[in-house]
Amino acid sequence: MTAADNPFLAPSPLPYQLPDYRRITDAHFAPAFEAGMAQQRAEVEAIAANPEPPTFENTVVALERSGQVLTRVSTVFFGRASAHTNPAIDQLQADIAPRLAAHRDAITLDPRLVARIRDLYDRRDSLDLDPESLRLLERYHLDAVRAGAELGEADQRRLRELNAELSTLATAFGTRLLAAMNDSAVAVDDPARLDGLAPDAIAALAAAAAARGREGYLLTLALPTCQPALASLTDRDLRARLFDASISRGACGNDNDTRDLVRRLAALRAERARLLGFANHAEYVIADSTARSLEDVTAMLTGLVPAAVANAEAEAADLQAAIDAAGGGHELAPWDWAYYAERVRCERYDLDAATLRPYLELDRVLHDGVFYAAGRLYGLRFVERRDLPRYHEDVRIWEVFDADGALGLFGLDPYARESKRGGAWMNSLVSQSHLLGTSPVVMNTLNIAKPPGGEPTLLTFDEVRTLFHEFGHALHALLSDVRYPRFSGTRVPRDFVEYPSQVNEMWLVWPEVLANYARHHQTGEPMPPELVERLLAARRYGQGFATLEYLAAALLDLAWHTLGPDDALPDADSVQYFESAALAKAGVALAAVPPRYRSTYFNHVFAGAYSAGYYSYIWSEVLDADTVDWFRDNGGLRRELGDTFRRTLLARGNSVDGMAAFRALRGRDPEITPLLTRRGLG
Repeated sequence: MTAADNPFLAPSPLPYQLPDYRRITDAHFAPAFEAGMAQQRAEVEAIAANPEPPTFENTVVALERSGQVLTRVSTVFFGRASAHTNPAIDQLQADIAPRLAAHRDAITLDPRLVARIRDLYDRRDSLDLDPESLRLLERYHLDAVRAGAELGEADQRRLRELNAELSTLATAFGTRLLAAMNDSAVAVDDPARLDGLAPDAIAALAAAAAARGREGYLLTLALPTCQPALASLTDRDLRARLFDASISRGACGNDNDTRDLVRRLAALRAERARLLGFANHAEYVIADSTARSLEDVTAMLTGLVPAAVANAEAEAADLQAAIDAAGGGHELAPWDWAYYAERVRCERYDLDAATLRPYLELDRVLHDGVFYAAGRLYGLRFVERRDLPRYHEDVRIWEVFDADGALGLFGLDPYARESKRGGAWMNSLVSQSHLLGTSPVVMNTLNIAKPPGGEPTLLTFDEVRTLFHEFGHALHALLSDVRYPRFSGTRVPRDFVEYPSQVNEMWLVWPEVLANYARHHQTGEPMPPELVERLLAARRYGQGFATLEYLAAALLDLAWHTLGPDDALPDADSVQYFESAALAKAGVALAAVPPRYRSTYFNHVFAGAYSAGYYSYIWSEVLDADTVDWFRDNGGLRRELGDTFRRTLLARGNSVDGMAAFRALRGRDPEITPLLTRRGLG
């Protein structure tokens, strides 16, 4: 097989090595995986069997250069598996996941490689390495230890079995959840039942139904518990039906039930952690994070609970009063919260979400908001490349420039579809590395309802926030300036990676940025000043609910991952019992405020990379809120500040310790007060 037969076998000839989607077919993936693993095995064998004494170049740098075919096919394949899958891709993912786990273990646990790395590590002070190279050597040594290189043969054999099964189960969770979300979409025949939704939103529901070959309207599900339409639907029975569809995902006793996977994943992670010398999976994960200590994470989360509960209870009382005033005659239920919160927000701040949407058109938000802020801060310029191939017609691609020339490519895949998993994320198709001579190719993927052809895409304010957030991840990758691919862009600890993306959210309401993008999609008129004032005043409203639903999910994640290997749950029904007990024990079991994710659809931790790490969002928000104060106190949207943030933090990736980078920016350790003030907890 040659590169002529399979496009993954050689670097793409397209700009920035963008994958050549014009040539790539599903049939190319499996043979490319085979070729990529074989190539890397040969490369690693040459390193491990090298008769020359180990040097940094012939061992660590050689490992950094290895596996480029496998990297090319993996980035494209797993991007497709998340954003535009099909049964063939699902099956291959299930087949390849355990084999990739075994492939990684074979490299990391190779005793000859371990010996070479240990030899270099023991002599590291005499190797005259630059700081980034020294950090890379230390990282390789730590990776080997954490991967089980110091275990005996029998324990390593069991570890390999665990890793293979865990990869299989995580893949199965994601596949089942996508199917469960598609199956749980709520069909509506009578348009009168959609009262409260804006006309363009109703049209998008009709388009969603038509895309699946159905009549009427289809309320597709977003990944979190609280579905966006709950804030607008006046039909309480339909709200209840939509909420029930959301919380029942993965717990229906059918082929898409995920409860057995949840139980098994938690048990196997606990066993692996114990094998590696940790009390539980959470301790294992957090030991390699900026937090370092499970006790510190738990103390921060539980310390926020009393104020969050008090704020949520006060908000609940307001909502119950609104229900009573409207003659509702019922107690506040979870499917009522968003609806009446919107009513209270409208009354208190004279602000209706539907009033905002005409001013939040996707293209304008992107070009005159997201790109504009990046231009002012970092001197970036974006030129759309309609000539470049894409994996789906909805994808758009821009070439990114700064004052020194071309940086890389940025892609956006904005719309929900049946072949895409829920949520929003960033992924790199090509990572920046001076060693490999590669520039970044970065994707942002969202799940916005696609309007009918020719209609504008009008966003909710939360969707605008998500766009700014995910672009913050993209900036982290686009502005990377490191030598080694191991440190590129967002390859930082899980509880640090959300920090830059959350900082980027500040610009969506920065007066100059908001004035630039918030314009009526028909008239071009700016959002009226009084509407802007009400929008800003209303931002703090609902923080009790938002904080509590997040804390409930973060504490639920830790509850699952502080189980020991002897704490296995007996059956599928025990998953819900365990969840209820864990929430009650943590003091976050308010009936009207369910966790942002329940166990059976907690994709972040059972299919993604956030197991025992969902706390990362609020841990990162401590750094984020403190940094926002730094920007604000020093003049905000200024190029000098952007250059400092870029040079000190964004460009460094994981080539420096994250907390050291923060201290270099702020001149001190982070303080929690800005976060408490932001969330109304102080």
